[in-house]
Amino acid sequence: MLRLYDSRLSGNAWKVRILLTQLGIPFERITLDLAKGAAAEPAFRAKSRFARVPVLELEDGRTIVESAAIMLYLAEGSPLLPDDRYLRAEVTSWLTFEQADLLRALALPRFYNMRGIADQMKGRIADFQEGAYAALAKLDDWLATHDWLVDNSYTIADIGMFGYVSMAPQGGYEMERFPAIGAWLARVKAQPGWVPLVEEA
Repeated sequence: MLRLYDSRLSGNAWKVRILLTQLGIPFERITLDLAKGAAAEPAFRAKSRFARVPVLELEDGRTIVESAAIMLYLAEGSPLLPDDRYLRAEVTSWLTFEQADLLRALALPRFYNMRGIADQMKGRIADFQEGAYAALAKLDDWLATHDWLVDNSYTIADIGMFGYVSMAPQGGYEMERFPAIGAWLARVKAQPGWVPLVEEA
């Protein structure tokens, strides 16, 4: 059985859990306590060269790191990853855009709020927001005329973008500015097999 190493509040790990569930792939979830230094433990470092979650461990013991790489691997041959080379490139472009333009800018202000240090980090948050609001506007413009990110179909591009964009308000972002994003988030959450970030025990 596949093993997914994650943490309870990781948006990147959440994407992978959504995908595994929607594909109906059984997996063992191993949730690490990052606040207690679990990612620095030698046993975990042997699985993740970047010392962060998520990590997908295959049945043969090999591991795949980074959420985009894991999703591309898992979705191979499924309806969530197009066969067409151009459309696959389009999926990859959205996954890359999310990681390059949005991930840190959305995740870190959320982290500062969770840690109760947002006031101390106001300057840094303002810098993050300047770039992220511009990136969110590009996403909203696209979604104003498209139901989904690639080929008018639900794909791993949507799952990959969903995680941290859906949590942006937790970092102080005014997402009411982006009505098309709001409607798209609702469509993603309505997909069969969608799971919340924190699942009830």
